[in-house]
Amino acid sequence: MAPSLSRHGRRVCALAAAAALAAAIPLTITPADAAVLRTVTPAPAAGPDTVTPARAAIADRTRFYTPAPNPGAVEQIHQLAAAGRWRLAHQLSTMVSTPQAVWVTKYSGAELTRLVRDHVRKAARTRSVPVFVAYNIPFRDCGAYSSGGARTVAEYQAWIDAFAAGLGNSRAAVMLEPDSLGIIPWYTDINGNPEWCKPAEADPATAQRDRFAMLNYAVDRFTALRRTSVYLDGTNSNWLSTGDAADRLVRAGVLRADGFFLNVSNFEATGRLQKYGTWVAKCIHYGTQASTSGRYRDCASQYRPADPKDFSTWTLSDQWYDANVGDVPADRLPHFVADTSRNGQGSWTPPAGTTWPDPMTWCNPPDRGLGARPTTRTGDPLIDAYLWIKVPGESDGQCDRGTGTGTDPARGNRADPAAGAWFPQQAVELVRLADPPLR
Repeated sequence: MAPSLSRHGRRVCALAAAAALAAAIPLTITPADAAVLRTVTPAPAAGPDTVTPARAAIADRTRFYTPAPNPGAVEQIHQLAAAGRWRLAHQLSTMVSTPQAVWVTKYSGAELTRLVRDHVRKAARTRSVPVFVAYNIPFRDCGAYSSGGARTVAEYQAWIDAFAAGLGNSRAAVMLEPDSLGIIPWYTDINGNPEWCKPAEADPATAQRDRFAMLNYAVDRFTALRRTSVYLDGTNSNWLSTGDAADRLVRAGVLRADGFFLNVSNFEATGRLQKYGTWVAKCIHYGTQASTSGRYRDCASQYRPADPKDFSTWTLSDQWYDANVGDVPADRLPHFVADTSRNGQGSWTPPAGTTWPDPMTWCNPPDRGLGARPTTRTGDPLIDAYLWIKVPGESDGQCDRGTGTGTDPARGNRADPAAGAWFPQQAVELVRLADPPLR
């Protein structure tokens, strides 16, 4: 065993290591060694009495890919190192060198194919598996902070084709269109409630049908690639009810996909996501049985009989599934992944006494922390992986809590960076409040 270093000696070594890491960031990022996705055995095709579980997803014994960091992160790390704030610089370096997703939000044709192929090849050189976010569906985010996307169904299908061409026969996972099932233009949910998203450019008679058709097209295109897995938008435990999520997922093609994802760009605690995801999976099973076909409204959820504000009551919904669904083997249920990039401190509650028109709890809430690191060691056979899908440190948008001022009253009435831009203040909060702590 090597002799122990004095406190001063340890500090000198740590400072040197942080400086070296900060200097190296623009050139290379080493993927973390931990993450592997289990292989799931395919099941027979779905019929009236069966639900197809996850297909054979990303091969076992692989690592997740780490893309080059946001240039704003590199700049912040260098500034901290230059100011002698070595510990914080090292923490941020650790954060950006942890595997996270590649968001594909634009380009088309050959240019898009080259972009995807470039990441696939870089991942192959490090023997890692890239996680992509396909984010280009028409009426994306319904014109909010992350608005944009393709203009027509045909344009979107061509975009998916070009994306798939870049993946080829390489190993990859695709998170298909965050928010695409949480926000559907001109939609009416299973309880008869109309969707707030009603863009004038969308045809009310065809908008919801087009949304499901495009997602089904993408599912079929990606699942035709032998080594690509694909997951659909399952929203999160503070959004759709279990039955509503299950109904939308089935209509979008989840029975032919690898499963669904939860909590992308959100902050819900992992324990809540685990229960919610399990309920959604069991509700899909319940609603696809011959005797209960289509009865997704029956499913217990975080809203009934549970109280969404009181986690101790969620056992009431557990009891409903125990009584009405029973103990279904994990290989007969859809699987899911969860975004833990910013949920270390769980969801945010605005300070008492605030009167903001819209608290926007999902949008750059202060004092959140990094959550569980990307891994497949989830301890739950239904959860394929915890992933960092939202890039931690990138802004959700210029949140104004409904005030119309363009500034954020939750952050000292300063303007937040635009969606996707680096947010230095939030990045510092994420590493300082990480749970588990950064090593």
